[in-house]
Amino acid sequence: MEGERRLHTVLAKSGRRNRPPEPLTVHLKSALEAAELVARRTGRIAVVAGVVPKFWEVVRLADLLHDAGKIPDGFQQMLAGGTPWGERHEVLSLGFVPLVAEEELRSWVAAGVATHHRPLTNSPRSLAALYGSAQLEEWRARFEPLDHASAEALATWLYQTADKAGLPVNPLTADADWIAQAHTELGVLLDRFEYGTTADEGLAAVLLQGSVTMADHLSSAHTRPHLVQPMGPGFATQLENTITAKGYTLRPHQQRAAAIDGHLLLRSRTGSGKTEASWLWACRQTDAMQAAGQGVPRVFYTLPYLASINANADRTARELGTSEQVGVAHGRAGAYHLANAACPEDGDEQRVTAARKAVARQAATRLFTETVRITTPYQLLRAALVDPAHASLLVDASNSVFIMDELHAYDTKRLGYILAMMGLLEQLGGRFAILSATLPDALADLITDTLTRAVTPTDDADSHPPVRHRIRTRPHHLTDPAAVTEITERLHRGESVLVIANNIRQAQQLYDQLGPLARTLHGPTAATMLHSRYRRRDRARLEQHILARHSVERTRADERLPGLVVSTQVLEVSMDVDFDVLFTAAADLEALAQRFGRTNRIATRPPADVIIHAARYTPRHNAPRQWFADGIYPQAPTEAAWRILTAHDGQPVDENEITSWLNTIYATPWGATWREEVLAHRDQFATTFLDFTYPYDDRTQLAEQFDELFDGTEAILTHDRNHYATALHQANGRAGRLLADDYLIPLPSSATPKAHFDSQLKVQVIDGDYTKEHGLTAVKNPGTAYRPEETA
Repeated sequence: MEGERRLHTVLAKSGRRNRPPEPLTVHLKSALEAAELVARRTGRIAVVAGVVPKFWEVVRLADLLHDAGKIPDGFQQMLAGGTPWGERHEVLSLGFVPLVAEEELRSWVAAGVATHHRPLTNSPRSLAALYGSAQLEEWRARFEPLDHASAEALATWLYQTADKAGLPVNPLTADADWIAQAHTELGVLLDRFEYGTTADEGLAAVLLQGSVTMADHLSSAHTRPHLVQPMGPGFATQLENTITAKGYTLRPHQQRAAAIDGHLLLRSRTGSGKTEASWLWACRQTDAMQAAGQGVPRVFYTLPYLASINANADRTARELGTSEQVGVAHGRAGAYHLANAACPEDGDEQRVTAARKAVARQAATRLFTETVRITTPYQLLRAALVDPAHASLLVDASNSVFIMDELHAYDTKRLGYILAMMGLLEQLGGRFAILSATLPDALADLITDTLTRAVTPTDDADSHPPVRHRIRTRPHHLTDPAAVTEITERLHRGESVLVIANNIRQAQQLYDQLGPLARTLHGPTAATMLHSRYRRRDRARLEQHILARHSVERTRADERLPGLVVSTQVLEVSMDVDFDVLFTAAADLEALAQRFGRTNRIATRPPADVIIHAARYTPRHNAPRQWFADGIYPQAPTEAAWRILTAHDGQPVDENEITSWLNTIYATPWGATWREEVLAHRDQFATTFLDFTYPYDDRTQLAEQFDELFDGTEAILTHDRNHYATALHQANGRAGRLLADDYLIPLPSSATPKAHFDSQLKVQVIDGDYTKEHGLTAVKNPGTAYRPEETA
């Protein structure tokens, strides 16, 4: 009785803000319940079931036991505001693992318990380094005093709770030596995993770690994962009814996509209903997978650009009729939620409230609560890091449906990495739809080579779309006076003109030459420039302005306005806009096809001119032996595209023919080299990141390598420091950081070395020339070579 009374006072967590302290038994029961929900949502993972037949029982037992080691006096005093304890509670939690009745499950439960915070091996901070060589007496000195009456009461409670949940457990003896049992269990665990294991066991081990940590985090946040997939048969019926109500029927390629059970490769032009086709396919997959015991499959829709992700998320939530089920996962997801929660006229207090709401939505996505996720492929790649902070990503992606849009947009390294991850996710029960308006056979072959199950191809070649574009080529450069004269003539005609340069310097030059005329002719808001080096808040404002003036909705309403937009590739696929004419620098054909799609977008007019100008080829500072179109696009594919386009000068574009043009380009020696590079990067990623032979090693170094590859640097301007600090302190924690992030500017690699880290504000700072209209034009730190001619 005394032990039971004491047990009620043992805490798992101290009080936080509006939450009271949480008793240990409450948290452990909550973690067990969360593990049950994670199991229901994830379902049977076939590749794991052969290694750990009772996988989800192991997860539930591990979550029930994971924090049992918080009973020592030192830990409890720390929660009460005392000095840090200095020991690892998960190590002592191993003392309760003998509760598990089935011997073959015990080491797996121990693995889940021990690894939910730290690596087990291969690091000075690992449990092996901290405790592996210590003798039992040293353990006693470190973990005592420990109230044995409370421990015995906890053991009885654990047995009763597990037994009631139907888990295989035996009661622990009343005189058990908890510290000695923990010492023994860690030794057994290290013997099993410290020197490597099989590939299948390693994969099962990291999925176990991810499942335990996911349930732990859900219970700590007092939230639950959604257990309904809104993108199912009901949504498919609703979507078809919506199309029918508008007087249309499903197009043939949409009908074919909806009937496919398995992987899909869909080539479909912009405006052909490609997204709807992928949704119908996803509805078929989620229904089939759920019937097969694969839980509640999540749907991931990946895109290459943040603006297109945000637009897709808005559209998906609108069509599904729920925003709570649609998560946005990318580096600026908080800014997306803030934009949705705030209004431009809001004052400081309203923006703080909006920021807190945005942080809460971002946190829900981090906890994997939503069942529809709009994201970048890089977020999926992070699952390969499989440490306590990332392993849950891999669990969340298991038994999921993936719609991969515009894979061609990635360079060979990133594409190779994405393909490698697709192979693993297929192994974990995933199904893939690959979508593109322009997907060459060379990429289709790589996809089918990577995936082991059949990939069904289809396209919209039988839809006979109206002709939207007419090719015009010019032998001079986009910045040549002859090009400026021709653009000027179009502005005088009252047209909406899109100019896309390959780099920022040329975009700024053209904007300065043409912007004053556009404003004189068509009003003070008729000229806009967009590229990648603006403050977040300024770029958002510019994008909103461009959408308001040149949106497809204006075209549909016959309210199109004249004007000028000068941009770089950031506008290629990121905005649903429509222009009368396009002037563009030569680039590779995939990029040009995307640029064409911003003109006469919904074919309401005769074929619009897309005017392509010859490129200038220069080396980059970091690749002096290679030549690039305007410092951006590799020479070989750009020249190949130029030859094809000049051969079709003056002709309308048959969009179904673009794939055959791409196949011609990829059949060149450059295409062979491209394939070799993609395969090399695919294999490199698989070898480096997807080898789980040592599943519980410290992977910090791999995480650093990953961040170097994918995370760009952002900085604030020196003269924005005070504004940044003020915004940062408007709200506590992440909400304040989100408000302050409005001042961040993405930096190219050429500018990052001279940025200095402000340790007080924890942000990079640069001394640069900047205006809201032009963005970043120079970085003034001595020795820094900011090259806008090499950035877009």
